[in-house]
Amino acid sequence: MYKLIRNEGTARRGELVTPHGTVQTPAFMNVATCGAIKGGLSALDLKELKCQVQLCNTYHLHLRPGDETVKKLGGLHRFTRWDGPILTDSGGFQVFSLAKLRNIQEEGVTFASHIDGHRIFMGPEESMRIQSNLASTIAMAFDECVENPAEYDYARKSCQRTVRWLYRCKAEMDRLNSLPDTINRKQMLWGINQGSTYEDLRIENMRQIRELDLDGYAIGGLAVGESTEEMYCIIEAVEPEMPKDKPRYLMGVGTPENILEAVKRGVDIFDCVMPSRNARHGHVFTWEGCRNLFNAKYTLDEAPLDESCDCPTCRDFSRAYIHHLFKSGEMLAMRLCVTHNIYFYNTLLERIRKSLDEGNFQEFYNNNIRKLDTRI
Repeated sequence: MYKLIRNEGTARRGELVTPHGTVQTPAFMNVATCGAIKGGLSALDLKELKCQVQLCNTYHLHLRPGDETVKKLGGLHRFTRWDGPILTDSGGFQVFSLAKLRNIQEEGVTFASHIDGHRIFMGPEESMRIQSNLASTIAMAFDECVENPAEYDYARKSCQRTVRWLYRCKAEMDRLNSLPDTINRKQMLWGINQGSTYEDLRIENMRQIRELDLDGYAIGGLAVGESTEEMYCIIEAVEPEMPKDKPRYLMGVGTPENILEAVKRGVDIFDCVMPSRNARHGHVFTWEGCRNLFNAKYTLDEAPLDESCDCPTCRDFSRAYIHHLFKSGEMLAMRLCVTHNIYFYNTLLERIRKSLDEGNFQEFYNNNIRKLDTRI
């Protein structure tokens, strides 16, 4: 259940109540692809880093260790030791990312595993069954994410197929949630808006999928080749068509600037691998901009990564030490920087919520929109 607390313009402050806890929105979901944050963090670490939601990857967990194995071990919550909400994607993004290894039909998609090449079939029913076995809090509908730019006719046909798949997803989830051996019989289903960069397709698709009265709605198929201006235009076109009483999730986005812009346009929830991926390559986000810890200027710099940050890394370690760790190939460098970036992202969303509570989001936006993505 989603509760809208207040608006500032189109920006929304709300709460999402789930079977595994309440999420304060706007919120960032922390990507634990295979059940762990890349960079050596566990679910227990996430609690100290202000995390609210963990996102796990259906496709990867289906391959290893196998969704049936996870079910036998009690579901993702027991398996990973994370006791808050978990969202699982549907595997639909792999329709996009494994374009050279797939074959799309009305029934579903045949993949070649990126691990050993064996053939995998996944359709709406298979995706729902895998996610039910994983026992996540929120399951995403199975969809096709097309690469931008896409031909209009292909994008239109893909949208129509995604809607047909959504009806099949809902029917299968209703069936699964009625079974006595299902771990999470209150699993929620969120639909995904598609339509490439065509506003008319996006609007038509959103009007169609909102008829199912799902638990939440995502805007998918963005940050996959289009410009940021195109992305913002699509959000603005779709937002008026999205139910006001349901959470809105922008999939796979993004930078601090992207998040501020999307919150301003009415988005509630985000996920992105950027904080952990960038951190593993020495790039950290700070309230003054982005730092590259490989730069020689940090050799003798005894300041923390961000002098205004109180994360575990900034409390105890210097830029010089972390610079040395990267240069020495020490894994600790990655863990310390991932810790900082995850904390930074969750603090950013926390401050956005505070600004909305206090009615000064526009001021917060103006003070930070050009600064946070600047390279120091």
